[in-house]
Parts: sequence; structure tokens; C-alpha cells
Amino acid sequence: MATQTRGEVSKGRAKPGGPAKDSRTSPALFIRQIIAELRKVIWPTHKELITYTTVALSFLLVMIAIVTALDYGFTKLVFAVLG
Repeated sequence: MATQTRGEVSKGRAKPGGPAKDSRTSPALFIRQIIAELRKVIWPTHKELITYTTVALSFLLVMIAIVTALDYGFTKLVFAVLG
């Protein structure tokens, strides 16, 4: 196996990209970072929001219709085969 090693494993080496020791942030700093990230977000306009919502609901209705039709068809098929 490629992950197995022979001999002693070095204990002093830290993983690159791993978490640093004692790097906890305070709750206030965490909230400030959240607010800073939310300021970077490009929020949709009212028109875009209506469009996205309409598309999502339309897709949902189409999928409901497909699943309902398949369920009805399979139910009729099972009753026809098994009586």
C-alpha cells in the first residue's frame, strides 16, 4: 500500500497547509469577517430574483408532474401484472 511506511515516522514535521496552533479567533473578529465577506457578495436585483424564483418553481412543477406520471404508470403496470 502506498500509504504504509517503514521505520520510524518523523514526529516533528508539520503538515503544510494544516491548522496552526492556537489560531482561534474571537467571536467579535468572526462577526467582522462575516460582515466583510457579505459586503463582497453581488446580490441579485429584484428582477433577477423574480426570474430565478420563477425558473426554480417551474422546474419543480415539471419534475413533480414527471414523477407523478411515472408513479401512476408503474402503479397501473403492477396492478395489471399482479392483478
